[in-house]
Amino acid sequence: MTRDSGAPGPAPQDGAPQDRAPQDRAPRAPGRVVLGTAALAGLFEPVPPTEARATLKQAWQDGVRGFDTAPHYGAGLAEERLGEFLPEGAWVSTKVGRLLVPAGTPGSTKAPEFPGSGLARIRDYSAAGVIRGLEQSLERLGRTEVDLALVHDPDDHLDQAIHEAIPALAESGLARAVGVGMVDADALTTLVAKAQLDYVMIAGRYTLLDRTAERELLPLCAERGVTVLAAGLLNSGILADPRPGARFDYVEAPAGMLAAAQRMATACANHGVPLLAAALQHAYRHPAVGSVVLGARSPAEVRAALAGLAVPIPDELWAELG
Repeated sequence: MTRDSGAPGPAPQDGAPQDRAPQDRAPRAPGRVVLGTAALAGLFEPVPPTEARATLKQAWQDGVRGFDTAPHYGAGLAEERLGEFLPEGAWVSTKVGRLLVPAGTPGSTKAPEFPGSGLARIRDYSAAGVIRGLEQSLERLGRTEVDLALVHDPDDHLDQAIHEAIPALAESGLARAVGVGMVDADALTTLVAKAQLDYVMIAGRYTLLDRTAERELLPLCAERGVTVLAAGLLNSGILADPRPGARFDYVEAPAGMLAAAQRMATACANHGVPLLAAALQHAYRHPAVGSVVLGARSPAEVRAALAGLAVPIPDELWAELG
């Protein structure tokens, strides 16, 4: 199994996990940068369709070739917007485990962070459920397959993910690679140890503020050849702008967390480095990380994130940041 190499930057790279797929369907690598699409589906606040398309276009023009989405994001809106844009040659990952159903369906839940949709979600990690969900995602994306299908947040369904969801995806012919995307680093470690995975996506647990994944998950991924996609690098915004009221993991940051982020911002400023740049580049410091997943809701945010990845950062600053 091989993964991307080289300095951080948006240029696509060759090589990807190749344990399972036949040669004519060998997995492709996304490149060192993947654009996440949750914000483009109105995470916490709406994004007009023209702005969403302009953001995707900006990323593509600037060399980003990997795009991550999920039916959970805007109840299918992210997949629809991405599907309307996707150029030939784009690398795409989506997720399974939440089926979209009409609001009010027994057992379904709404997602308050994505207001405005008439659809709700039902958790389903069965073999039939994940295939049904992936087929629906492919319809929204206008594709016959995706480069990566991730089992999404199976926190309370680990055994079903191991024994049903992951094998079903691997045998479906609908995804070139299979993985799991979660916030819980310990649960991901269990899945890497017990299942055959090509990728994991860890959200918010390998950042300047939260190094949980560094203890067990990342070393095990490096050992087993599982490529890590590092997401949630700004911990919901506190590492972009650690001002009072900043969010950490979607809620207002505790005082101690805010103070830690402010100390990091001061250390960065003393070296002439934006905190954003250090926060985004930090994930590349572990060899198990193949790509970072960046969120953006405007072309300006795409440009700022990619500029941050290009800022030189001295070893002395990394030492101070720990």
